[in-house]
Amino acid sequence: MALNSQAAAEATLALPGIPRDADGPVFREPWEAQAFAMALALHARGLFTWNEWAAALADEIKRAQAAGDPDTGETYYRHWLATLERLISAKGVASSETLHRYRDAWDHAADRTPHGSPIVLHPDDFAPSS
Repeated sequence: MALNSQAAAEATLALPGIPRDADGPVFREPWEAQAFAMALALHARGLFTWNEWAAALADEIKRAQAAGDPDTGETYYRHWLATLERLISAKGVASSETLHRYRDAWDHAADRTPHGSPIVLHPDDFAPSS
């Protein structure tokens, strides 16, 4: 997923805690870049301001630290993802139940997919686990 470099630059200025190097944000895994890009896209669509995002992310990090997160930086984008889910639910874009259903479906599809192959969701991935 290609990132809009101007939007990424604006985000890194607005949110100084983003892991970055001289060229901009850095990501340890592709899903981190995708979480970052989702936040950029939702911000661009007006779902939240960067101040609102920063406050929600700070709250999420505080919750995680209180629950024992060692805050080594390795979980930073997990906090982004949790913040995205929380804001999407709070803004009524999707319920937390819907988000959990899609997460479970993705996990089910990923479990059956051989390494290196694209993950494809099927209707039965959305069926309750037995």
